[in-house]
Amino acid sequence: MAGEAQKVRQAFEKAYGPANGVRVFRAPGRVNLIGEHTDYNMGFVLPIAIEFACFIACSKGDGTVLRVYSENLNESRAWPIGEIPKLEPARDWGDYVAGVAREVLSAGFKIENCDLAIHSTVPVGSGLSSSAALEVSTALALLGSQNIEPLELARLCQRAERNFVGMPCGIMDQYVSVFGKENAALEIDCRSLGHKVATLPSGVAIVAVNTMVKHELGTSAYKQRVAECAAAVEAIQRRYLDVKSLRDVSSEQLESVAGEIPPVPLRRALHVVTEDERVEKFIAASAAGNLREMGDLFVASHRSLQKDYEVSCEELDALVDTALGIPGVFGARMTGGGFGGCTVNLVLPEAAPVFQNAITRAYKSRFGIDPQVYVCKPSEGAGEVE
Repeated sequence: MAGEAQKVRQAFEKAYGPANGVRVFRAPGRVNLIGEHTDYNMGFVLPIAIEFACFIACSKGDGTVLRVYSENLNESRAWPIGEIPKLEPARDWGDYVAGVAREVLSAGFKIENCDLAIHSTVPVGSGLSSSAALEVSTALALLGSQNIEPLELARLCQRAERNFVGMPCGIMDQYVSVFGKENAALEIDCRSLGHKVATLPSGVAIVAVNTMVKHELGTSAYKQRVAECAAAVEAIQRRYLDVKSLRDVSSEQLESVAGEIPPVPLRRALHVVTEDERVEKFIAASAAGNLREMGDLFVASHRSLQKDYEVSCEELDALVDTALGIPGVFGARMTGGGFGGCTVNLVLPEAAPVFQNAITRAYKSRFGIDPQVYVCKPSEGAGEVE
């Protein structure tokens, strides 16, 4: 962490020159172990914060213009602070910063630090939530010494992505970036916005594999899935008046009204309802140290995402199918929104090097692409780097 903090300080000096009182904030990316596309359905998710993170160095600047420099892209953006409430999206990386700035002002806070430099180790487009890491670290940097409740910080960043970037995301990514715990996962209730710390068994490594592709279908299909879930809820409510979201529906209830739901929304609902159930089963298996059952639930989750929710792709499916044939692998599934990004794999620690070599060779042979492989260690959530 110290090395990355030094890099972002150097990026700050490159952009703005030496300055006094430079502070550094960090927010991690995440891997969702299980509970995919359940968050915006008010269900349950089980992510971990990871060591890959977004670092922002900041200082007060001149107080009239918000300036931001991305060391990764070697690009800069600037906005007059008085114009921020009236900004329109530019459809580039700067929208995440501008959207957070707008929400900071809307929430009644001041923008305390106006010069920002960004250095991120979260791979963009990987499904490891580089956007939430950027949002949360930006919010902390802009707020500076102003106090904000951790949950409100996560909600503020979610609003930035929903209201300005235009992605109707749930709160999981921002939440775990704020609340993450070392060596543990968080079971997040996306309705109450409470969480429980779920310990993970020893003797297993969490390994993400990046397809290195991100199909453009992702953004539009995400919005479509949100609408299809809403259509399923509307149909279910005709029979079960107390249902507010798919989180309220049991498998038995869904089966009883299956003939009254259009086929596509029915498949989407089937995934969400069974995925919520898989989260609970996975936590129980984890507490019992049952690695085989944890792996089986991974595979069941992927098949549901592949066939019922239809957010997988050829590259993700190939990585999962290949992983399941490698010794020492308990389970594999896609993680994140889908249509590219990463798989997450449960692997015996001693088998991790063999797994990396085998999955890389197989993927390169089929697609001509070298995947990136990351061993992911559950890490602490966001904060200032002293």
